[in-house]
Amino acid sequence: MEMAYPFNVRKQGDEYIVTFPDVPEAITGATSRNEAIELARDALIAALGFYIEDHREILAPSASKPKQLMAYLRPLEAAKLALYMAMYESKTSNVRLAKQLDVDEKSVRRYLDLDHNTKIETIREALNVFNYRLVTSLQKAA
Repeated sequence: MEMAYPFNVRKQGDEYIVTFPDVPEAITGATSRNEAIELARDALIAALGFYIEDHREILAPSASKPKQLMAYLRPLEAAKLALYMAMYESKTSNVRLAKQLDVDEKSVRRYLDLDHNTKIETIREALNVFNYRLVTSLQKAA
């Protein structure tokens, strides 16, 4: 699954507004289109972080439509989000995963914190519990 979310930029008055169809709470704006686009990923990460804190379902990103732009998650953010989605799908609590990994529950909270700089190898090991394999790929930028 590619961890990139499509978003729209529209002009509203003197401001450019960014919205994400898959994550309605991810909204930002700026006085220039370029600045709004630069802020898009930050708004997305903040909203996804709130989903995790509230134990809400996060759906896989939809495919982009014409004129939509894409916000690409960083590899660690994508891995953490995948871990959360696997936990949510299997109804696995932080405590249960901590026991399976033989770590403290606070560690699992950090694994899911999109702003915490966890080693990606740690997230890979946690994903193994759910029979997921972390795969990386490289694409030439457009």
